[in-house]
Amino acid sequence: MRVLVVDDKELMRDSVATTLTRAGLQAVAAADGPTALSLIAAERPSAVITDLQMPGMSGLDLLAKIRAIDEQLPVVLMTAYATVQTAVAAMKEGAFDYLMKPFEGDQLVATVRRAVGHAALVRENAVLRTRLESHRNRGGDKPVLVGRTPVMCRLREQIDRIAPTQGTVLISGESGVGKEVVAQMIHALSDRSGGALLTLNCAALSPSLLESELFGHEKGACTGADRLRKGRFELADGGTLLLDEISEIPPPIQAKLLRVLQERAFERVGSSVTQRTNVRVIATTNRDLDASVRRGSFRQDLFFRLNVLPIHVPPLRERIEDVPHLADHFLRVVARREGQPVRRFEDAALPLLAAYHWPGNVRELFNICERACILAPGDLIGAASIAPWLRAPDAEVVPVPAAPPASIGAGLSTNGAADHDSGTNGDAGAAAVIAADPAEPNGGRITIPVFNRPLEDIERDVIVATLHRHGGHRQRTAMELRIGVRTLGLKLRRWKELSLVAEDL
Repeated sequence: MRVLVVDDKELMRDSVATTLTRAGLQAVAAADGPTALSLIAAERPSAVITDLQMPGMSGLDLLAKIRAIDEQLPVVLMTAYATVQTAVAAMKEGAFDYLMKPFEGDQLVATVRRAVGHAALVRENAVLRTRLESHRNRGGDKPVLVGRTPVMCRLREQIDRIAPTQGTVLISGESGVGKEVVAQMIHALSDRSGGALLTLNCAALSPSLLESELFGHEKGACTGADRLRKGRFELADGGTLLLDEISEIPPPIQAKLLRVLQERAFERVGSSVTQRTNVRVIATTNRDLDASVRRGSFRQDLFFRLNVLPIHVPPLRERIEDVPHLADHFLRVVARREGQPVRRFEDAALPLLAAYHWPGNVRELFNICERACILAPGDLIGAASIAPWLRAPDAEVVPVPAAPPASIGAGLSTNGAADHDSGTNGDAGAAAVIAADPAEPNGGRITIPVFNRPLEDIERDVIVATLHRHGGHRQRTAMELRIGVRTLGLKLRRWKELSLVAEDL
C-alpha cells in the first residue's frame, strides 16, 4: 500500500515516511500541496497524511482539492494546534482522521492502516456491486462457451493463451455470436479477475455522454454535471474495461482513447489534472474495422492499438453441429432461472433447428429456447411449436438471378453465406432479398447487391430504403427491421455526420 506524506518540514516529512516504511507501507513524500496533487495523479496512493499548517496551500486547502480529484481517497491531517474547531473543519472537508503533534509511531501507523483499510473496503464494495450486477445480467451463471466443433475448440485455445497476458484484445464477430461471453471468460481467467469488469456500449450514448462515461467529469464541466463523476477508466483501475461496439466511437473520442491505450493516462472532462490508470481494454465489434479504416471513419493508429490480440467468434451457421448442445444448455439455464423442471426438444425438432440459418446467431437461439420453455405446451417441445418462430411471417427468401438489379430493399435476408472477415460476399451473383409487403406488385420484393461491398454499406442501404418506404417514420422502420428506435437514430446521426445519407432522413 502506497501512502503520500505531505509536510513542508523535511525532518518531519522524513520521520513520518521512515516510520511508515518500517511498518511495511510504501511512503512517497511531497514538500507542498501542488507537488502532492501531481503525485496523487501519478502514484495513485491508498492514503494521504498531510500537515495542517503549510505555506502557500494549507492542509485544509489540499484536502479540499483532493476531495475534488478523488472523493474516496482518505486523508489524515497532522497538526500541533488541534482544537475542536480544527477537528470540526477537517471532518466537514472530508478528512478521515487527524493526529495531534507530537504523536507516537504506533499511533501514526495504526491511524494510517485504518485509513488504508477503509479505502480498500470502499473499493471492494464497488467491485462486489459490479460483480453482482454482472452476475444478475447473466442470470446468475458463470460465462461459458458451449460447443464441441473444431472452431469452438480453437476459440477456447485462443482464450486460454490470451487471458493470462496484459495485451489489448479485439473481439470481432456478427451480432449475437457471444462476444461479451468471450470477454467475460478472458477476464475470469486473467490475473485481473479479482478486479472489476466494467462494460460500456459505445453505440448507446451520444458523444458527450460517452466521453463523460469513459473519462469522468469535474463538477460544472458540462450541463447536468452537478458533482464530480469518475469515468470507467478510473473505476476499472486494476481490472478490465469492455468497450462494446467500438466502431461506433466518434473520431474526437477516438483520439482520447488512443492516448489512454498508449500512455495509460487521461484527464476528466473539465480538468487539467492527468490521471493514471491500470486497465486492460477488451473491445468488441460486429463491423469490419479494417474497412472502416479504409473509409476514414476509424483511426488507423487506434485500430493497430486495439488489434493486438485479435479473436474472431464464428457465426452459429458455421458451427451448426453445436445447436443441439447450445439448445440443451439454454433450456437448463431458463428452467433454473424460472424455477421450472428442465424441458427438452423432441427428436423431430432438432433437424428443424439444424436446418435454420440463424441470422440472430446464439442470441436468437437463446430467445427461442426461452420462448419455448414458457409458451410451448407439454413436457417435450415439438417442431410444431418452434417452426413459426424460425422465420417472420412476412419475410421470404427467394431465388435471385445471376445479375441482380441495382436496387435496394426495405429489409434484409441474405441468399448466400457472407464472408464477414472481408465484409464481402464470395458469390458474384449473391444479393439480399426480402418480400417487404405482399400487397405490393411482385410481393414487394427488392434486391440489394452485396458482392464486393462492406457489410456497413449494405446495412445503410437497407435502413435508408426502409425509411423511404415508410415515409421517414422511424418507429415503423425500426419495428420492421427489428432494431431499437434509439439504435436507428444513432446510426442515422453518425451517417449524417459522415455525409453518407441525406440530412432530411
